[in-house]
Amino acid sequence: MNAIDLKGRIALVTGASRGIGYFTALELARAGAQVIACARTVGGLEELDDAVKAAGGLPVTLVPFDLADMEAIDRLGAAIHERWGRLDILVANAGILGTISPIGHVEAKVFEKVMTINVTATWRLIRTVEPLLVRSEAGRALILSSSAAHKCKPFWGPYSASKAAVEALARTWAGETQRLPLRILSVDPGGTRTAMRALAMPGEDPESVPHPSAVAKALLPLVGPEQRETGKLFQVREDRLVDYRLPE
Repeated sequence: MNAIDLKGRIALVTGASRGIGYFTALELARAGAQVIACARTVGGLEELDDAVKAAGGLPVTLVPFDLADMEAIDRLGAAIHERWGRLDILVANAGILGTISPIGHVEAKVFEKVMTINVTATWRLIRTVEPLLVRSEAGRALILSSSAAHKCKPFWGPYSASKAAVEALARTWAGETQRLPLRILSVDPGGTRTAMRALAMPGEDPESVPHPSAVAKALLPLVGPEQRETGKLFQVREDRLVDYRLPE
C-alpha cells in the first residue's frame, strides 16, 4: 500500500514508455491517480497500461506523440482542459542524450535535436499546462534534470547545456508562481539503470546503479499536497532538497 493517496488527482507524465517515466507513471497510478502517459513508443505505453490495470489502477490515458511536435504539445493542454478542466501533477521526464563528443565535433542537427526535445519542448509543455496546474488546489510539477547540469564534464556539452537550461526554466517558473498553491521542483535522479544510461556508459555494470523503480518511489512524496517546497532541486540519491546559489 502506498502511504501517498493520490485518488482523484490527474497526473501527466512524459517519456512514460520506459525507464523513470514508465515506473513513475506506474507508481502514480498505484497511488490512485488518473495518469496521462506521453511517449513516442506506442508499445511501451500499452505495456504501461497493462501493468497499471494489473495493479488495480485506473486505465491510463495514452498519448503517443513526438515532443518535437510543438503543436501537438499545445493540443495536449487543450485536450486535458476539455476533459478534466485541470491538472494536478506534471512529471516532465522525457529527454534525449545526444552524442558524447567534443563540442566542436557535435553535428548541428544533433545539438538542435537535444535542445528541441530537452529544452524547447519543456518550455512549451510548461506554457501549455500552467493554466491547468493553477486550477488545482495543490498543483505539483517535477522537472527532471541531471547532475550533468552542474558537473559540465568534458564531452557532455549538449546534454549538460540542455539540463542547465531546464533547471533555469524550472527555477524561473517557481519564482513566478511562488504566491500560488503550485509547487515546482527540479529532480536529479542520479545514475539510473535506463537505456540512456547504457548509451552514455556502455562499459558500466547496470547492476551497479539503482533501478528506475527506486527513483519512481522516491518521487512519489514530491507530488502530494503535503509537499510545500518550490524552486529547489531534489537529489534522489541523497534523498534531500537543496537550494540553488550564485557562483562563488
